Amino acid sequence: MRRRDIIAIVTGIAALPLAAHAQQQTPPASTDISKCAHNLDGFPRRLDGPRWNGWGVDINNSRFQPAAMAGMTPEQVPRLQLKWAFGFPGASAANAQPTIVGGLLFVGGGDRKVYALDARSGCIRWTFATEAMVRTAISVGPISGTDQFAVFFGDVRASAYAVNATTGALMWKTKVEDHPAARIVGAPTLYSGVLYVPVSSFEEATGSKASYQCCTFRGSVVALDSRTGRQVWKAYTIPEAPRPTKQNVIGTQLYGPAGAAIWSAPTIDVQRHAVYVATGNSYSNPPAETSDAILAFDLATGRMLWHRQVTAKDSYVVGCLGADQSNCPEDHGPDSDFGQSPILVSLRNGQRVLVVGQKSGVVHALDPDQEGKILWQTPVGKGGPLGGIMWGSAADQERVYVANSDLRFLPDGTMSLDPTAGGGLFALDLATGKVSMQVPPVPCGDRSQCSPALSAAVTAIPGVIFSGEVSGYLRAFATADARLLWEVDTARDYATVNGVSAHGGAMDGPGPTIVDGMLYVASGYAQWSGLPGNVLLAFEVRNP
Repeated sequence: MRRRDIIAIVTGIAALPLAAHAQQQTPPASTDISKCAHNLDGFPRRLDGPRWNGWGVDINNSRFQPAAMAGMTPEQVPRLQLKWAFGFPGASAANAQPTIVGGLLFVGGGDRKVYALDARSGCIRWTFATEAMVRTAISVGPISGTDQFAVFFGDVRASAYAVNATTGALMWKTKVEDHPAARIVGAPTLYSGVLYVPVSSFEEATGSKASYQCCTFRGSVVALDSRTGRQVWKAYTIPEAPRPTKQNVIGTQLYGPAGAAIWSAPTIDVQRHAVYVATGNSYSNPPAETSDAILAFDLATGRMLWHRQVTAKDSYVVGCLGADQSNCPEDHGPDSDFGQSPILVSLRNGQRVLVVGQKSGVVHALDPDQEGKILWQTPVGKGGPLGGIMWGSAADQERVYVANSDLRFLPDGTMSLDPTAGGGLFALDLATGKVSMQVPPVPCGDRSQCSPALSAAVTAIPGVIFSGEVSGYLRAFATADARLLWEVDTARDYATVNGVSAHGGAMDGPGPTIVDGMLYVASGYAQWSGLPGNVLLAFEVRNP
């Protein structure tokens, strides 16, 4: 594969069109047919109704929706049917996870807009234009000193926003990192009046060019006052600033240490007064001791409390895959960073566990009360630059549910997906790490542009685990016996409530959100040769 193609894909520079059979029409997103007919009344003064707020549904990032909030039982899941579809105008990707609070749905559209929709009908309450695309999940919370609520999110140019949840009016916007490659992909986490923003970058791709002075970005967590957007503290994942190291073969000055981006939502530990993040690989030498690691920071000050690295000496840039390896670090690592949030779980015996999956294909359990002491480590996949375990796992009090990607390309240089590689869904006992349930990969058959890889975040409700496949299928399995309960092929054309021509595609990145008897999911993830798409789907349980 050509290095320029890889870099274009990683950074989102490549303009990937919708499938040829989906004629793209882009009427304004606020046409009469899509606007809600009545004013927004009754937005809750409290946030204790049915909801999925933020990335992981709770500050522990469990991605487990309790029965009372899900409004859906295992017996009802087979009766899920499409209720409405919403198309994002002019977009070729739908890679943000929807948030549902107070009967409203908030989502980034892949078209430099954030949408507030009626969760039941899909009609538009308001839209807000952003400086850059929003991939993060959205958090909803009260505005201190008022009776109003705001929605909080970040964009791929490293700006965080607060927007009035009722009106869509901008409250504040804060640039959290000035590095030109910085971006916010992991969802900011809102807790007790502070927004904790994770910062990542695409310097791992742009840093591959021989003329680029690789690398100078460091991941960080930035704590912002949720009312004003003012910075409370900023903590880098690599405490040491990059310094000149050596020159590459054409004389370009190189720098390090660098990298350790945060690709996922921070996790809050109220008991320890800590915020946990999972970091990516180093970009250059010397490799950082805090890359491919779980880090703990003090909630109030940002002081690093402890760190636990699981893969050492993992310095890597995308150019390590290509012919020109001018900036590829010597003795480069396997690119085994963390793409998902650590989940904080309290077991029934009182033991507390931080559990997280890694692109190496290994699931790790750490003790948050003993500075991240390793409790167990269980491999479930082969691992690699595209996983292993990617965007998100889910956990109840007994098991963690993990999807395996292991996505591969055919060895012909065309970046065509290998339809025989990857996949597999696992449940692991949280106390021991032993695999207690397993779903084998689902074959592609003669489906084109298909991979059985499970890269998307999974979502759990009592008795059911939901998992999206790169092929475009979304499936639900019984957690007791791995039995298939329901499946839907999302990679097709849709008539939409807003009149925009829409098509589903690959499922990667975000997972489904389940609230009050409905399931919401985006379809269309054009990176890594996946099918593009531009649709948000809402399913409901239909009466028998």
